[in-house]
Amino acid sequence: MRLILVRHPMPDVASGVCYGSSDVAVAPHILAAAHASLRASLPPHLPLYTSPLSRCATLAASLAGDLAASQFTHDARLAEMDFGSWEFRAWQDIERGEIDAWALDLAHYRPGGGENVLAMARRIAAFLDELLREQHAAVIIICHAGTIRLLSALQAGLPLAQTALLAASSAHKIAYGAVVTLDFQRPIVAPAV
Repeated sequence: MRLILVRHPMPDVASGVCYGSSDVAVAPHILAAAHASLRASLPPHLPLYTSPLSRCATLAASLAGDLAASQFTHDARLAEMDFGSWEFRAWQDIERGEIDAWALDLAHYRPGGGENVLAMARRIAAFLDELLREQHAAVIIICHAGTIRLLSALQAGLPLAQTALLAASSAHKIAYGAVVTLDFQRPIVAPAV
């Protein structure tokens, strides 16, 4: 199955702010530019899945009609990680000790008391397992950089704790509106630990 992953357009939030699972919108002109670019480059008639957060869902809804999506599904498992009390705080204002604690345990530490990367990996793996059982040839998924990093890491077939660590320790180089294509030839069955 081919996964055509699209990172949402740049949200309307100040640079350097942790916004994870917060629902932030995209400015209309940025949304329109992303829509025009993606409408011209994405294949039509495919199932389209989206994170329910508006920075993804608004773009997905506008593309679903233009691409004549064969299916349009919001799935909460595709949402970005919940950073708890770190949400909507400037990264520079988060205590250095908390950032260091997370760096020492990327997979298990719960930033701001929110979700840890391993928990996010579990929900992304559950989404992927279900999707692979549907046996589509290809799908489009509008989501987040963290979701894309985890889906990419799942290709290795590692246990989920190692998958989470791989995704969390990978340098983030996914631009807003970028398209990343992944091919999965077989179901990914990673142990729960």
